[in-house]
Amino acid sequence: MATDHRDQAVAALARERVDHRFKGLPPNAEGLTVGELAAERRSLFTGGFTTPVLALSAEALEHNLVAMERYSAAHGLAFAPHGKTSLAPQLFERQLAHGAWGITAAVPTQVRIYRAFGIQRIFLANEVVDAAALHWLAAELDADPDFRFIAYVDSVRGVELMDAALREAGARRPVDVVVELGGGEGARTGVRTEAECAAVADAVAATGTLRLVGVAGYEGEVPKPDGERVRAWLRRLTALAADFDAAGRFEDLDEVVVSAGGSAWFDAVADVFAELPTLSRPVLKLLRSGAYVSHDDGHYRHLTPFNRVPEEGELHPAFRLWAQVVSRPEPGQAFLNAGKRDAAYDLDMPEPQLIRSARDATTRPATGLTVTALSDQHAWVSVADGTDLEVGDWVALGLSHPCTSFDKWQLIPVAESDGTVTDYIRTFF
Repeated sequence: MATDHRDQAVAALARERVDHRFKGLPPNAEGLTVGELAAERRSLFTGGFTTPVLALSAEALEHNLVAMERYSAAHGLAFAPHGKTSLAPQLFERQLAHGAWGITAAVPTQVRIYRAFGIQRIFLANEVVDAAALHWLAAELDADPDFRFIAYVDSVRGVELMDAALREAGARRPVDVVVELGGGEGARTGVRTEAECAAVADAVAATGTLRLVGVAGYEGEVPKPDGERVRAWLRRLTALAADFDAAGRFEDLDEVVVSAGGSAWFDAVADVFAELPTLSRPVLKLLRSGAYVSHDDGHYRHLTPFNRVPEEGELHPAFRLWAQVVSRPEPGQAFLNAGKRDAAYDLDMPEPQLIRSARDATTRPATGLTVTALSDQHAWVSVADGTDLEVGDWVALGLSHPCTSFDKWQLIPVAESDGTVTDYIRTFF
């Protein structure tokens, strides 16, 4: 039944009408449904798309989905990819089809989006002390006995606030929680010491509205992370799970949840989780990497663990932002019509990769071009001496940081290697 709801909700996206809300799409497609436009299989380059336009590689998306499915299975890990990366239900559906246990969220608003599209297992990798959100959550859990939800807790005060809100809501099902172990002094959220973790667990046990189901954290927040420090923290996390189990904190559970894993250290997570001693209950070893689905041409290209374990797979960058040269005011300077509103720039500048000639549609490497700055709607491009670049040429930009690429586009064409657009991904930022 839940799968039917998911299928219907995602299918309904194809019935949305194309109009002025969706930048980059062909003006002469106005009034078509998304499904009708996809069926036309237009060319990204000659099908009426306006620049700038962000596209996702059909081949890279499929490759990345398969790569992480295989990696997780090979290491005995359940996988709940972080949905905040894309906030795209169509991609969630594909991730679930490729073996994902569920989808991770960052805030209650995202949980509501997931539920609107029928996601049945949600891991909220954050604390939630908002009474209004907890009232909604209680109603959602009570209405659907098959809905599995897990959230972080990291303080006695937070537990008290959750308990008060859930009691006020008349919650009939307890909310499953995991104690979040912080990455260390100066890290982000999370309990700093094992003694404090025990105090938080005791506070949970004293309520009737919460149920402790495990431990979790995010190794990416370990200060000055390297392989040794990250693995040391992960061993603290698994030791905490073992200590809680020995203390009888999990005796009423069917399984214990132990979760970590961003996109930079999932190899360390796999290694240390494999060392976890046998507990009194089966263990759900839950990995939460999210950026893999599109990967990138900057930050994650350098950080991906597959650089350390290439024999276990690789990820392919799926994003390409096509912009047009609109001005060549000086010999060494060009301006593209894509800026901060279109491209991620929080970690690295976009990387020019290809030039598509406006004269003859030939494509060549973007050698000699460097993006030096972004304005709201312009990219500042340094042009090396002797580089052939004219007003009207299209330039393909590789992007760094998937999370701040997806959030600038509401409807993203999925293009095959020859430029044929086969689908459109709807985001909900």
